[in-house]
Amino acid sequence: MPLTHVKSRAAALPDAWQSTVLGKAAGASLKVLRMDATGYPEQMHDFDQGLFVLDGQLNLELDGKVISVRAGELFIVPASKTHAVARGSFGTLMMIDNAN
Repeated sequence: MPLTHVKSRAAALPDAWQSTVLGKAAGASLKVLRMDATGYPEQMHDFDQGLFVLDGQLNLELDGKVISVRAGELFIVPASKTHAVARGSFGTLMMIDNAN
């Protein structure tokens, strides 16, 4: 895939928390989405998931704590770890996860 403006792709999505796949590389899917203040319910995956904040802030709930992941920061959620997004998150999030 040629050059992609990631934040523009996220801004064009119709709803917050709806991701789109930008491409696949080295066995991983690269996805982007817009966050909003409503948060996102608990989920768990059978693979590690990378959460890279392009702009704004992700309020990640993990092990009963809220971790603030800010612009330019990356958090890797381990496989089989339940996590959620707390209210008040905003901005653009890139996710790196299993390509299947």
